[in-house]
Amino acid sequence: MQSDHYFSASPASAENLRRIRVVLAGRDVEVTTAGGVFSPDHIDSGTGVLLANTPAPPQSGNFLDLGAGWGPISLTLALQSPHATVWAVDVNERALDLVRRNAEALGLSNVNAVQPNGVPDHVEFRTIRSNPPIRVGKNELHGMLERWIPRLAERSDGWFVVQRNLGSDSLQRWLAATFEHGYSVSRAATGRGFRVIKVRRHGVPPTDPVDVIG
Repeated sequence: MQSDHYFSASPASAENLRRIRVVLAGRDVEVTTAGGVFSPDHIDSGTGVLLANTPAPPQSGNFLDLGAGWGPISLTLALQSPHATVWAVDVNERALDLVRRNAEALGLSNVNAVQPNGVPDHVEFRTIRSNPPIRVGKNELHGMLERWIPRLAERSDGWFVVQRNLGSDSLQRWLAATFEHGYSVSRAATGRGFRVIKVRRHGVPPTDPVDVIG
């Protein structure tokens, strides 16, 4: 049998489209999900913890949902900040199609659902919100975070939810060591066996004035 994961680019499993009711940004809405994507029957516990323990996003700018799935984080951000541009990034084409369907159904024109290379290189993010795909493996996960966290704008935050028994504490230590200069890493919340890790990119400190002796 062919191995099929939610992080497969083209899931081999049957699509099995379904409609579910969820609460996003305080609104009771109906969305479309499918087989072969992450948590197709409900908002998973980790994403729920993330959404409950992060502040309202900025009113405008570019936002990143890394590992978007069918779109609960992206859709929430787009509903909360209609003047922002939300980049829903995933390698799973079925998931991206669902994000597009759901954004259209909710009247959200500010969501771009794309593969990783579909985000223009010049785009910086006012916030990153992510329930990252831990099961891709440590090397793949680290490479993903090393690619995207440096694209946080100055004085902006990334928020990542990770299950405690899947290595949240070791990931936090790795983040703190990897992003040692110009960033701070902290545990923002704990709930239902998950940690929410906050990565803050600080502004560049001003250059000390040079004394000129006449």
